[in-house]
Amino acid sequence: MTSRTRAYVLFLFVGLCPLAQADSQTKPPKQAERYEFRQQHDPDGIGKFYMGREIAQVMGHQGATWLERPEREKEEHCSKLLPALALGNGDRVADIGAGSGFYTFQLSQLVGAKGRVFAVDIQPEMLNIIKSRMRNWRLKNIQPVQGTISDPKLKPNDLDLILMVDVYHEFSHPYEMTAAMVKALKPRGRLVFVEYRMEDDKVPIKLVHKMTKKQVAKEMEPFALRHVETLNHLPWQHIIIYEKVEKKDPKTNVEK
Repeated sequence: MTSRTRAYVLFLFVGLCPLAQADSQTKPPKQAERYEFRQQHDPDGIGKFYMGREIAQVMGHQGATWLERPEREKEEHCSKLLPALALGNGDRVADIGAGSGFYTFQLSQLVGAKGRVFAVDIQPEMLNIIKSRMRNWRLKNIQPVQGTISDPKLKPNDLDLILMVDVYHEFSHPYEMTAAMVKALKPRGRLVFVEYRMEDDKVPIKLVHKMTKKQVAKEMEPFALRHVETLNHLPWQHIIIYEKVEKKDPKTNVEK
């Protein structure tokens, strides 16, 4: 583990705890029942639990340099991720939790001038970094989008692929976010999770910032998604790919 990796925890932003407390008082009953709040919890989590998993603290914009660290390729083999997504010229893609745009700008090259990359983040500071680089590099196929903690602000049935790199486990409203992302996908559009493997104790990342394949499957079960494949060729992360399916005909149980 490098010193920069160990420093990761210094950049975790704790600002969601008050939001979690407010949610428990203001949400309608059905929504409140989705989440559990505990006073005793992992110090790197927000004390809010979903399907037995504690939600992790968000990494704030102060951690942008960690996302761009020179040794990231050596540690995570980032160059092996995007080819596995099989994107084509003209595809419409969302990079959720885009941060400083580490993957956004690589995606923009893959989809070409006719394609579109929606760089979604809840932190305006992160989006400002992306906008500055867009101007410097004169890129026209990226659209920064400021989402909220429960809505990525994307058009319905518009996207070929949604990519989330080390971000889903930080969603304070995972159910609502997933519902919105599924809605934004075209039929057979893909939802891609890149998450640090909790199954591997050697992955040098805080526990609440990891996820198991089983937990991802559990949390996706309520949605109109089909598991396509899980790739494990990255040293630290799973690549877990789902596909949006049409609703099934209740008479035949066949996708329409």
